[in-house]
Order: sequence, then structure tokens, then C-alpha cells
Amino acid sequence: MADGGTMKAERAVTPIGLNHVVLNVSDMESSHRFWTEVLGFRLVGALKREGAPKMQFYSGEQDGDLSHHDIALVERKDLLDAAAAGGAPALNHVAVQVADREAFVAQLSWLQRNGVKFGARINHGTTHSVYFHDPDGHGVEICYELPRAVWAGDIDAAVNWSERVPTEGEAALEDREDVPTFSG
Repeated sequence: MADGGTMKAERAVTPIGLNHVVLNVSDMESSHRFWTEVLGFRLVGALKREGAPKMQFYSGEQDGDLSHHDIALVERKDLLDAAAAGGAPALNHVAVQVADREAFVAQLSWLQRNGVKFGARINHGTTHSVYFHDPDGHGVEICYELPRAVWAGDIDAAVNWSERVPTEGEAALEDREDVPTFSG
């Protein structure tokens, strides 16, 4: 399918599984120690964009390879008061992965045809993604992972790269094939 082409889905695309989970945390340092020292994840990148929240990306290892991230932490100072009052930090979003670009574009079409309002469409250096909320307000990301050769050379640079895509109309269904490659 050429860029700009739209595949019409007849039903929802079955995902291949979860891609990552993003957690809101009240204190990045203590959460970092927990996810690295207690659970053994490896820090692979940190968001560096001006004005962005403090965010760090962590990877597990499978068959000797790191993923771009399995868990991400977003520091939310406003959660300190809620945690002190006995409340727990909330899930930021769950990322559901589809098999490939074709499945992603089909799912975008399906979501749009079913009235799902896209909060954001972002091409990241590791995935191409759409963000929206479920009926209870939970953040959901549908994504497909770019080939490992695109991001494995410099995961930190890849998680810091992003390109906004329109969220409405036919332009929200387009997905570019030419993507930058990140090398250390």
C-alpha cells in the first residue's frame, strides 16, 4: 500500500500483544531504583524535549536483545499529595501492539469509523502510534514497532524523536514509510 492509501477494515485488528506500559510516578528517583535495582530493568533512555515531563524508559531483555522499552515512568509531582492520602498513582496508558504497518493503518480506519476521537497521532523513533481514551478514561495507545535496525543503534535518541501527525480525517490515516535511523 502506497503512502496516503487507506485500507478499510471490516472489523477490529487483532493485536499481537502489549507493547509497553506507562506509569505515573510521584518520585522518579525511588521509582527508578525499584524498577532497576529490585526488578532488574535497564534504563535505555530519558525524555529530553523542552517542556516535556520527566520521563524515563526501561527495557527488559529477551534472547540477548533489549526492547526500546517495556515500562516507561512519568514523574507527576501532583501525585505526591494523593499518595500521602493513601491513593495510588494511576496508569498513564497501555500500549497495544499490532503486527505491522498495514494492520496499523487498518486499525486507524476502524477506530475512526467507530467514532474514536484520536487524542494524538505520533510517529516515534521506535513506533508509530495513535492515542485515545477508553470509555472509562484510561489512556490507550495502538502502535506498531518499527524494525529493530531503525532504533537499536541509539534507543535514547529514538525515544526522544517524534513527529506529530494529524488526528482527524484522511490525513490521520496516512503513515509514512520513510523513517530516520538512529545509530550511536
